[in-house]
Amino acid sequence: MIVGEGMYRYRVVEGWGKLPEGWNFTETEVVLPPELAYAGDFTGVYALAVDSEDRVHVSNHGVHPVIIFDRDGNFQASWGEGLFSISPHGLLVGADSSVYCVNMEHHNIQKFTSEGNLLFTRGDKDQPSDTGYVNSDEWDYRTINRSGPPFRNPTDLAVTPTGEMYVTDGYGNARVHKFSADGTLLFSWGEPGSGPGEFNVPHGIVLDSEGRVYVADCENNRIQIFSPDGDFITEWTGVTHPLGLAIDREDILYVAEWGYRYGLKPDMPPPSAESPQPGVSIWSSTGELLTRWGGEDTLAPGNFCLPHAIGVDSRGDIYVGDFPHVPSDKDMLPPDYNTLQKFARVV
Repeated sequence: MIVGEGMYRYRVVEGWGKLPEGWNFTETEVVLPPELAYAGDFTGVYALAVDSEDRVHVSNHGVHPVIIFDRDGNFQASWGEGLFSISPHGLLVGADSSVYCVNMEHHNIQKFTSEGNLLFTRGDKDQPSDTGYVNSDEWDYRTINRSGPPFRNPTDLAVTPTGEMYVTDGYGNARVHKFSADGTLLFSWGEPGSGPGEFNVPHGIVLDSEGRVYVADCENNRIQIFSPDGDFITEWTGVTHPLGLAIDREDILYVAEWGYRYGLKPDMPPPSAESPQPGVSIWSSTGELLTRWGGEDTLAPGNFCLPHAIGVDSRGDIYVGDFPHVPSDKDMLPPDYNTLQKFARVV
């Protein structure tokens, strides 16, 4: 099966990601505290990152929080057992092979060695900053009435070649924070809203070859682009609830889009037949849409339920992690649902 168009066509690699017998991405043995009980509805892949050897690191809701595959989908290793109450929401492998984890529910970020040994933590565990956010079962980001310091439900992280970190913060805040390589906070920017430099759930983040900062401004249905110092440059619209971002060496941007299906509040109109479906879109360095795919049949190979994470390897192959977390949908998903998909570029 081929998806995409033009120079960006991909073959759906069915069955990619071979787990050891008895393993999956959907079960957890962790006993959750009451304030995190909602996470029992979550299933699938939270985040993924491709390293310099084209190995794919997958943060998931199974009992093995970080699982590593080679580019052919063969299991390589796992770690993180016992380290996380909830698997990392954001994941990135640095140039030195260290692994950065964004712990949304615990309001901190952590850096590990490639074997899972902790190097440092920034942010006080379970001590969120005060932004007015009401942390309820509905995750109502609309209750944020002011920006705050790190962190309140951070979502993702990007790292410069010299180790400086940009963190999107996130579901309970409306900021991007920049840290030095040793974890010292340098500066922050962003306020709640929809204007330039304002955010409504800053979710995914990547850096291009010039150090520009791309932020998936999820609920504002746009990608905002900033200078390395946080100055607003421009915005790209034409996306629907962008979640995960990836960028390649040619500054081609890959976007995992939620579409208009999940996360609707009671006062929002229901989706129609014309509503955008969950999918993947690819954009040139100048903001031109190159291709997009994703259909109504969420169970079909090449389609998605809720594409939450995306990565691209050195050959241009794409990896997408799906994160269906609506209980009614989760209960209907077959055991072999496409939680983790590979799309091999056709050249």
